[in-house]
Amino acid sequence: MADIIQTLILGLALGGVFALMGSGLSLVFGVMRIVNLAHPVLIIAGAYVAYWGFRLYGIDPLMMLPVAIVILAAIGVVLYKLVFEREARSAKYSEMTVLLTFAIAMIVEGALGGFFSNTQRVTSPDYATDAIFIGDVFIPTGQLYAGILSLIIISLLALFLKYSSFGYAIRATTQNREAAELLGVNVNRVALVSFAIGIGLAGAAGCLVSFVFSFFPAKHWEWIAVLMSLVVLGGMGSLLGTVVASFLLSVIAAFVGTYVGATWSTMTFFLALFLILLVRPQGLFGEKPELA
Repeated sequence: MADIIQTLILGLALGGVFALMGSGLSLVFGVMRIVNLAHPVLIIAGAYVAYWGFRLYGIDPLMMLPVAIVILAAIGVVLYKLVFEREARSAKYSEMTVLLTFAIAMIVEGALGGFFSNTQRVTSPDYATDAIFIGDVFIPTGQLYAGILSLIIISLLALFLKYSSFGYAIRATTQNREAAELLGVNVNRVALVSFAIGIGLAGAAGCLVSFVFSFFPAKHWEWIAVLMSLVVLGGMGSLLGTVVASFLLSVIAAFVGTYVGATWSTMTFFLALFLILLVRPQGLFGEKPELA
């Protein structure tokens, strides 16, 4: 029983981090239908911001979180204005964004590799290796902090989307872009701000990832299928679905890693992505597409 509880705790702790990693990807797709394959490498860019602050100035990765959000959000604004804005009304927009974001991922990976090399890095604040013991089980302090902070950030995002006037505009654009525009919503500004928020969330996730996982520029290729499985299982564009899917798959992966083998743990996400596309393509909380 202690082993089961321990595995469940580890799965839940990582579930919060995965939820934050996938939330920005889900938001960007929900508002603009951008399939952002560059999202994982931008998370790694956020991790390098935390690493830079910790290594050079001894700043705690959690204190670097606002800095990473601002830097990545600014990068998001530049990327949207240069790459995505002009073709936003194209009928093949989603398909085009797959290729565009793939190219962006390659460029960012090359830039990070040039600056930092492909050596594995990790920030190592004191709490990253500490643990809280409760009887026969323990809770890794680093994962606990990362999971709690992830849920706080996601909750703030959810409150912003639900209760702010701009949040109403974002949700209206997500549901029906044309109808929102007819009602006076500036969909171009909504898209720009939403993209900046989504990339800013990648920066926040990167700071937490920096002391939970080791990372290097090419690491993002391992995370693409993981994040896509979370977003697809939850329902493309559904923030709640992404959170539920993150905890569900993280716990399943933890049990698979413990009782089957660590090699098979990551396979859980690949298998989930395959099955959900085969059985329920709209995901748990997504809307079933209407047939013409």
